[in-house]
Amino acid sequence: MGAAARALLLLALVAAGAEALSLDVHHRYSATVRGWAGLRRGPSPGTAEYYAALAGHDDLRRRSLSLAAAPAPGAGGPFAFVDGNDTYRLNQFGFLHYAVVALGTPNVTFLVALDTGSDLFWVPCDCLKCAPLSSPDYGNLKFDVYSPRKSSTSRKVPCSSNMCDLQTECSAASNSCPYKIEYLSDNTSSKGVLVEDVMYLATESGHSKITQAPITFGCGQVQTGSFLGSAAPNGLLGLGMDSKSVPSLLASQGVAANSFSMCFGEDGHGRINFGDTGSADQLETPLNIYKHNPYYNISIVGAMAGGKTFSTKFSAVVDSGTSFTALSDPMYTEITSAFDKQVKEKRNPADSSLPFEYCYTISSKGAVSPPNISLTAKGGSVFPVKDPIITITDISSSPVGYCLAIMKSEGVNLIGENFMSGLKVVFDRERLVLGWKSFNCYSVDHSTKLPVSPNSSAIPPKPVSGPGSSNPEAAKRPSPNITQIDAAKPSSGSSTLFHFSSRTFFFTAITPLFLAIL
Repeated sequence: MGAAARALLLLALVAAGAEALSLDVHHRYSATVRGWAGLRRGPSPGTAEYYAALAGHDDLRRRSLSLAAAPAPGAGGPFAFVDGNDTYRLNQFGFLHYAVVALGTPNVTFLVALDTGSDLFWVPCDCLKCAPLSSPDYGNLKFDVYSPRKSSTSRKVPCSSNMCDLQTECSAASNSCPYKIEYLSDNTSSKGVLVEDVMYLATESGHSKITQAPITFGCGQVQTGSFLGSAAPNGLLGLGMDSKSVPSLLASQGVAANSFSMCFGEDGHGRINFGDTGSADQLETPLNIYKHNPYYNISIVGAMAGGKTFSTKFSAVVDSGTSFTALSDPMYTEITSAFDKQVKEKRNPADSSLPFEYCYTISSKGAVSPPNISLTAKGGSVFPVKDPIITITDISSSPVGYCLAIMKSEGVNLIGENFMSGLKVVFDRERLVLGWKSFNCYSVDHSTKLPVSPNSSAIPPKPVSGPGSSNPEAAKRPSPNITQIDAAKPSSGSSTLFHFSSRTFFFTAITPLFLAIL
């Protein structure tokens, strides 16, 4: 990132509040990010291609999401990335949510994908094979590369470190711990060596204070597949439960409590705060922790579709890296059938270009009032689904139809980003609960004193647009301990669903992306 961008980042840091570590997140195709980067490509929101791209990524992700728990005692209050707690859903880069992260001394900034389905944080570094730093497809964005030699605070992670999983592959000459992660998307991986350096965070209450937190991450020298341009071209930040994830590292050092929150705005803008343990007015349900596959897994004991309520018991992984919610039978059929029976519009014949089974034609009047959907979690808390449908528009942006945005899965149940839209979700790994409440991501949540505003000055690294969509996510690992798992055939592939503030969208290709590890 250039000097001007770094200056913007520092100004944003100074303006940030204190005690809460956070950053802004945006979907890759959101209006904000399009404005940054002057994006030239990417399916328009609402088009069939747009939703197809999202769904394709999701299908890959369902095949093998996993997180490894390693709780660590945490202390401090909520923190954000030094450039702010904004996140951005960027469709141009795999429909994932991204945030700006500053590393090293002097600091270098990166636009990294955020993924709760994997753990290791990595950035392009001393590249042998990485995504291009600039491209016509990126608009006016230009990425940076990390180099341990150029940072005075960089340290190698030796083979003897307990962070080193590949000790048998260590080189006696370098004594640097190697890493290699393979993701669910075909032929998508990252490999290199582990390093330690400082990540810049800012507290978010009281007086602004910048914190330099030592972080172990991957110096990604060789990337393959989607990481060569279509998704996470500038790095990926794992938010899983393994000891290598950023939330775990911050908690183990006492920098932040072992909890974080993500707010999923309906317009693709969001928030992430480390150390945020939620508020007294949030609803909660316990996390199901499985020793070998500790996903953010919860139990659902009931559901409602319109006026129909019914008991249905299943467990599901709450996954910010999945665009559309995916359910397996019998719960898929129960919920979708109840929804279908109460819809007034005419149902359309199956369309192979769409990943959804239940789609309807909108009348000339254009008014749509679909049945409401909600889930009841273990303990009785209701998980509201603000907008369970996606609206399809024609080239003139006129609504022509809508679909119930639930995909059918084979054994794996995922609560995707579309079901979390309009909510602030708290991943409390200390108390082992998932919390949520309806929330406007532009508002201040006094429970954690988040300094958020519609014009938040999140360090926009050089406006970044990305190459075509891709499906890198989910790292290859054991399948989650939810209902019996059969590897689901990937549909299309896109990840985080860009939530819409209205029900009208232009449908382009839906290619869901999966960054979780196998």
